[in-house]
Amino acid sequence: MTEVSRFGVSLDRRLLRDFDRWAGKKGYGNRSEAIRDLIRSALVGEEWKRGEEVVGVIVTVFDHHRRRLTARMTELQHEYFHRIVASQHVHLDHDNCLEVTVVKGKAEEIEELADRLRSLKGVKHCSLSAATTGREIA
Repeated sequence: MTEVSRFGVSLDRRLLRDFDRWAGKKGYGNRSEAIRDLIRSALVGEEWKRGEEVVGVIVTVFDHHRRRLTARMTELQHEYFHRIVASQHVHLDHDNCLEVTVVKGKAEEIEELADRLRSLKGVKHCSLSAATTGREIA
């Protein structure tokens, strides 16, 4: 069992009211749960900055009719095969596809892959969701 520490936080009333409203909308049962998640999120960001092994998901929406786009995307995935854990391709409609790529490795290489995908002509949206392997964060 993890040892729990308690501490006090002083906040402006308006800030606390806004925080409580936000936490309620997000479904947190209490302030502690919300604060824990905010702290973890900040620590994940720091983990990415340190260049350690991290995990993430790259979500790409693209026009599959765009000439050679799928071939270019596949070439990039093969170039970064050592960082790609899994991928899933979804047909959204007649023209658009979504690809979800789970990645693991050095943050710099993962960000580079996302940037290269994002810059391809025909890619309508590309986002990288940073996550953690969990080793550094409790």
